[in-house]
Amino acid sequence: METLAGLAGSSLVTHNGFSHKESSASAASLAKLCAMPTMHQKRRLASDAMVVRAVRTEPAKISESASKAGGWSIESWKSKKALQLPEYPNKEELDSVIKTLEAFPPLVFAGEARHLQDRLAEAALGKAFLLQGGDCAESFKEFNANNIRDTFRILLQMGAVLMFGGQMPVVKVGRMAGQFAKPRSESFEEVNGVKLPSYRGDNINGDTFDEKSRIPDPERMIRAYCQSAATLNLLRAFATGGYAAMQRVNQWNLDFTEHSEQGDRYRELAHRVDEALGFMSAAGLTVDHPIMTTTEFYTSHECLLLPYEEALTRQDSTSGKFYDCSAHMLWIGERTRQLDGSHVEFLRGVANPIGVKVSDKMDPGELVKLVEILNPENKAGRLTVVVRMGAEKLRVKLPHLIRAVRRAGLIVTWVSDPMHGNTIKAPCGLKTRPFDAIRAEVRAFFDVHDQEGSHPGGVHLEMTGQNVTECIGGSRTVTLDDLSDRYHTHCDPRLNASQALELAFIIAERLRKRRLGSDLSGLGAQFKGLVSF
Repeated sequence: METLAGLAGSSLVTHNGFSHKESSASAASLAKLCAMPTMHQKRRLASDAMVVRAVRTEPAKISESASKAGGWSIESWKSKKALQLPEYPNKEELDSVIKTLEAFPPLVFAGEARHLQDRLAEAALGKAFLLQGGDCAESFKEFNANNIRDTFRILLQMGAVLMFGGQMPVVKVGRMAGQFAKPRSESFEEVNGVKLPSYRGDNINGDTFDEKSRIPDPERMIRAYCQSAATLNLLRAFATGGYAAMQRVNQWNLDFTEHSEQGDRYRELAHRVDEALGFMSAAGLTVDHPIMTTTEFYTSHECLLLPYEEALTRQDSTSGKFYDCSAHMLWIGERTRQLDGSHVEFLRGVANPIGVKVSDKMDPGELVKLVEILNPENKAGRLTVVVRMGAEKLRVKLPHLIRAVRRAGLIVTWVSDPMHGNTIKAPCGLKTRPFDAIRAEVRAFFDVHDQEGSHPGGVHLEMTGQNVTECIGGSRTVTLDDLSDRYHTHCDPRLNASQALELAFIIAERLRKRRLGSDLSGLGAQFKGLVSF
């Protein structure tokens, strides 16, 4: 089984595409710039736990096959209209940073991305469920091991709840290790008569409202790379080092959810899992198999800052395809999904599994064209359509999108983002999201798929393992008056751990009903066949 056991950027990956000289030089540069202990550079990839598809460390060039495929190259996006990109004042400094990033080791590997695509193909067919979640925007200031651990832990809890209810594999993908850049509705913001460029994420500029902080700084991309590498290092250790073992299911509960309705429900589920593991052990079935002691965990972020993405794109030496090695999965946002835009142009040529966010503004015919551009070979798992509309609009608009895609004979993984269509401004001026509206959109998503006979493939959430007060509602009610207590987000409001777990139980119940309904339909068909006979 292929798991994420290796350290990104190891200087000892030498298969096919790496040379000792190149990787050692890259590792030395990275250690110097990031001030990371060189011991991390020297750890070997665990070959018994991971199949590494090596990629070249030098900047990717246009291959013959790529040049024939509609004229795509890793630079062809520059010939298209580019939205939401910063204007760097010093081009020489930008070019220097890009060259440095091009020499760095990849953060993820092509084989991992292929493995994720296989898992997403199962979700497209209703045989697995995608759980994608994490910060709205990662920040430099809140970067620490506890925050990473707590988000990973709540995703493990949610995964256990969904797997138990749906009786199907759960594909866990974090909005982590690269989710820095954010699209903005306005290029500038004004405070007390002072007008400055908008904050676009820590990998571009600073959130402090002063002229110096708001100037786009390319050096921030190097810091973002270093933080992503360190985050991936810790995530891989958690995923494969025993922390994610099913035997620890009781120990994943977060302290502040322990004495709550969701904590009680989770503890009850954990006890049932423990009993099942005890039964397996008593029956002679080993619980020490890697599938019980490790978990597959992948990373994702919005493909927004194209110079950074291009710099981390590599050509896989085994397949000849290009992979954006900044993350396993990338997605295009609602604001950058233009058919003739630079972001669509870039992602159509990389082989990672990709997503596209769509709102109620998406025309069915336009969606079909977009799917055909991004997934011309119509491969299951290649493209995920992430729907963000709000419950009422979703019930009206989503059926038409599903039917259009089905009529065109196209395969996509349908996923619900119940966050972005439900953002409101509280009287205090802070942005928030009502939990009831989030829950209503999830229910509408399942209802529409039940009605259309299609598969609800997953959920995409902005959430954290921290006990924040950013979204109102939930069983441990966060009120409008509570918002300012622990409002820590750098951008949009996130579900806290208790709210996220509560939503997981709601989704698990829908998955359970679908499973039972499917089982009854199967029995009915068998019975009908027997009667006919």
